Amino acid sequence: MNQEKKKALVIGAGIGGIAVSVRLALKGFEVEVFEANAYAGGKLSEFWLEGYRYDAGPSLFTLPENVEEIFLLAGRKPSDYFRYQALDPVTKYFWDDGTRLYAHAQKEKFADEVAQKLGEKKDTILKFLAESKIKNDLVGELFLKRSLHKSSTFLNRKALKAILKIHKLDAFRTMHQANFATFEKPKTVQIFNRYATYNGSSPYLAPATLNIIPDLEFGKGAYLPEGGLFSITKSLLQLGEELGVKYHFGSPVTQILLENNAKNKNRIKGIKVGEKTIAAEVVVSNMDIVQTYRKLLPHFPAPEALLEQPKSSSALIFYWNMNKKFPELDVHNIFFSNDYEKEFREIFKNKTIIDDPTVYIFISSKKIPTDAPAEGENWFVMINVPHNDGSQDWDTLIAKARENILQKLEKNMIEAVRPHLIAERILDPRSIEARTSSFGGALYGNSSNNRYAAFLRHANFSQTVQNLYFCGGSVHPGGGIPLVLSSAKIVADLVN
Repeated sequence: MNQEKKKALVIGAGIGGIAVSVRLALKGFEVEVFEANAYAGGKLSEFWLEGYRYDAGPSLFTLPENVEEIFLLAGRKPSDYFRYQALDPVTKYFWDDGTRLYAHAQKEKFADEVAQKLGEKKDTILKFLAESKIKNDLVGELFLKRSLHKSSTFLNRKALKAILKIHKLDAFRTMHQANFATFEKPKTVQIFNRYATYNGSSPYLAPATLNIIPDLEFGKGAYLPEGGLFSITKSLLQLGEELGVKYHFGSPVTQILLENNAKNKNRIKGIKVGEKTIAAEVVVSNMDIVQTYRKLLPHFPAPEALLEQPKSSSALIFYWNMNKKFPELDVHNIFFSNDYEKEFREIFKNKTIIDDPTVYIFISSKKIPTDAPAEGENWFVMINVPHNDGSQDWDTLIAKARENILQKLEKNMIEAVRPHLIAERILDPRSIEARTSSFGGALYGNSSNNRYAAFLRHANFSQTVQNLYFCGGSVHPGGGIPLVLSSAKIVADLVN
């Protein structure tokens, strides 16, 4: 006689929710996923604008093994579902004084480029990248793939070895202090300070521990999936469906239901979708942790100290259909601000946008020709901005930022940009919050703007409700595709 499967319900079909649904199905659970939007992926979604395709959110892809691992766990061949190509160069950098620099994927080639273009010593670059790898090796397994909120994480030989070397993580200097002390040239400092933005933080506030991030690109490589970043979502969704996971779109969850057991402890009862009650033994929220408590557990005591931590930055994105190709641009392009410190001060202290923001342009059609007509390009143009705290006049800020961005690009480009811009869509912190439930549109939940930030993220499980779990960018270990996939693995390992 077959034993009835336990039921697990997942709230949200972001990439974390999809990944955890697959992992739980592989553990023998009957899994259903409920998503408020009519589409999958959350931030990792796509759309078409008058014949041009866009990845709506994340654009840089590292650690593809985190995706492949899920297919291998299911006994599938990853390349049957998901393929990608390595990028070299990873990024092209522009400064207003005419300096141009390619960030090549190979460390030696990159160090040569920096030495030639910026005058930085090659050995300094290579030593920095070697130290980045040491930091990443120390924290990768211990802090990013296991729960920080379980004593078992720290009670083993590998953890003890890492703890004894924890001084190497450089947590007591800011990223900028460490980089300023390491490099001679301001532009080199600026390049490596930029990695703080990978989790929505400021290099002038975040700990130098974040200097592990360059190792993801220069040690592990950067990639572009065939079909764009959305193919990650699409491939895992397909796998989930093959494993029997049921996905319900246009189905917003309205409440997480609890009950008391014999020991007077709260435990999961199920969820409400509209007025319908669905019972389950396990619930996983892929929804932003603040919104999970405020909207789905409104009468349950929330961990206010964690929820009220300073939030990460958000983004202002212009999706621009261009009717011309620009050969001087690559897949990933950065046009640096002339006052980087002021840019971050305006974002995190004054909650506004500098007049000379750093501009990022992602053009997937450089490698995926079908993403734009033959004569055109799909420009994903982004600047870092504060999360929406209710004080900003976003319409005015957006109009001003748009003009400043165009002026900066036309100052740097060989030819005019405006005459070739034929269609536009805009995503700002308000619409990010509306579409993804990210509190205030903060892309990564809490910022990492203090040395204890890693320990001030919510755990992947509830310490007060049995069988309630959390995954996604707003909880441990953080935001970005690799860490969100890690959060899904951590949750699946905790559930039994």
